[in-house]
Amino acid sequence: MPSGDAGPPPESAPGVRGEGLLALAAGGDHLPGMKPARALLGAGGGLLDRALCVAGAVAFSQFPEFIQQYLQRLGGHLDEARRHLAEFQQTAAQSGLSLDALIHQTSTNADPAVARLGGVMAETAARVDHLAAAQAALQDATVWTRPFVFLRHLDSSIAGGTWTAFRPAVPTTVEGLIYALAGMVVLLGLYHLGLRMPVSRALARRELRAGGRA
Repeated sequence: MPSGDAGPPPESAPGVRGEGLLALAAGGDHLPGMKPARALLGAGGGLLDRALCVAGAVAFSQFPEFIQQYLQRLGGHLDEARRHLAEFQQTAAQSGLSLDALIHQTSTNADPAVARLGGVMAETAARVDHLAAAQAALQDATVWTRPFVFLRHLDSSIAGGTWTAFRPAVPTTVEGLIYALAGMVVLLGLYHLGLRMPVSRALARRELRAGGRA
């Protein structure tokens, strides 16, 4: 005959309850809001990585072409500034003066119009030096240093004009390939280190707190 003592009901068994808590704390998908958050974070991860690779490669591979067009425009501005400077030098020579002496005489003249002319000549000489230094630095820079050299010698007006007329081109050089690879690494790094990992850690901490309260 069956005994009258049937024992504790299954739902009150300590082992079953303990296993349920462990699963709740470890899994996290059973917690409110955890499963949708993890689904959004993980959905299309591979597709997003590939999209970032393509975007980074396309964007960064255009940098050498932009620099090339920037250099062409910079060279045009330099030629024009040199032409104006040569005219000032010729005027100084015809007056039996050096350019510096002519600039000093005109800048200190009591006539405001003549004084302004001295300022124009000084600015032209300084611009020739600035543009020539920028051109030489960019042409002599290596693949790795060119972005930093570009930023150090950046002329905003020339850069703006270059960007307005910029026409993308398919990279066919080793330099373009290097920048394309760099773009892939940079965008993937920004995404994983700046977004995906912090969000994953935040979700993990939330799961642990929710499991502890349970």
